[in-house]
Amino acid sequence: MISKRLWKRLPRADRLRGIESEAEREIDMMRFVLAGALALTAAPALAQSEKEVSCGYQADVVAAVRQARLDRVKERQVEETVLAGNPSWPEKFNNAIPLVTPWIYEMPRKDVRDNDLAAVWREACLAQ
Repeated sequence: MISKRLWKRLPRADRLRGIESEAEREIDMMRFVLAGALALTAAPALAQSEKEVSCGYQADVVAAVRQARLDRVKERQVEETVLAGNPSWPEKFNNAIPLVTPWIYEMPRKDVRDNDLAAVWREACLAQ
């Protein structure tokens, strides 16, 4: 049993809940610390997952522009051609089309044809 003097030192919330032993209080504190630690370790995993999804969408954009190049679409018509195909990525990734297009169109067609540019982009994106 806890002494009256120690009981008065306990925070009011603990006294109202009826925690009478220090062991119960320590267990509550350990639960709180464990929950906080789990939350902190889960945050980077969630951020990594979001990064992987974003890099995947960017790689899809690169693949679509690459395919347009292989289909001999003129550089100035790439954006409308890619968007006409109803892409599966979210609309905000459409902004990457004009940024990626010059990179792909500056390469020799042989390099565009022989290399998986989407995989190269994904790898570079995840490395950042």
